[in-house]
Amino acid sequence: MSNILVIGSTGNVGRALTEELARAGERVRAATRNPSQLKASAGVEPVRFDYDDASTFAALDGTDRVFLIGPPDATPHKVMLPFLEAAARDNRKVVLMTAMGTEFDESGSLRRVELALERSGSPFVILRPNWFMDNFHTSWLAPIQQAGVIPLPAADGRTSLIDARDIGASAAAALRTDRFDGQAFTLTGPEPLTYAEAAAILSKAAGREIQYVAVDDESFVKSLLDAGAPADLARYLALLFGFVRQGAAATVSAAVEQLTGRAPRTLAQYAQDHASAWK
Repeated sequence: MSNILVIGSTGNVGRALTEELARAGERVRAATRNPSQLKASAGVEPVRFDYDDASTFAALDGTDRVFLIGPPDATPHKVMLPFLEAAARDNRKVVLMTAMGTEFDESGSLRRVELALERSGSPFVILRPNWFMDNFHTSWLAPIQQAGVIPLPAADGRTSLIDARDIGASAAAALRTDRFDGQAFTLTGPEPLTYAEAAAILSKAAGREIQYVAVDDESFVKSLLDAGAPADLARYLALLFGFVRQGAAATVSAAVEQLTGRAPRTLAQYAQDHASAWK
């Protein structure tokens, strides 16, 4: 077996990881609900995968390594654990992406997945990234485009935001060597910034004023609900911002450089690369 199965291949991290692996000459199975909408490229084979359809777990056949990420859900363990059981068979290596701080809540949904992987007996690496810089040009894009504002319940809390491309590169490194097996890594960017500082950096890159507006949890949850987000996910994200306000997202880790051999991107670098999104 020599294929790597990438779950979530069309997401920010999965897309970056797939490209990284293909450039390195690896054969990749890019898992997606709609493989017909994903263009095949050199070394990349689109395959159908859906956590809710066990028949699609056949995407594992012929693979020896898996990148595993859960759905955007408040309780991802419910769908991830059955697939993890299948993925961890035959000594197949699993690189699991959860989230920064997952290890501190033993009853948390993602922690349950981590523990199941640790007990599976298969080779594994766990990656726990901080909040993505990419949210500025995806999830949080609409209010920036419409009103030049970033409305989040972060108060003055600092966050060591990380570029999804650096997460993808870290995952590729974890998949391509056994040097990091059995370890967990907290992935962060190089600097802890307030969202007001982040807005100033985006403003400079975009050539227009973008302001951070501190909102309360209720307003944030309502905005997510109005945008069509499930209620449990909206409340879960508001809960996570509580940790930002407490300073828990300000940690800076050297893990990206340890895994990839280079420093993670700064927000200024990210902003230059995506400036057209906010103009």
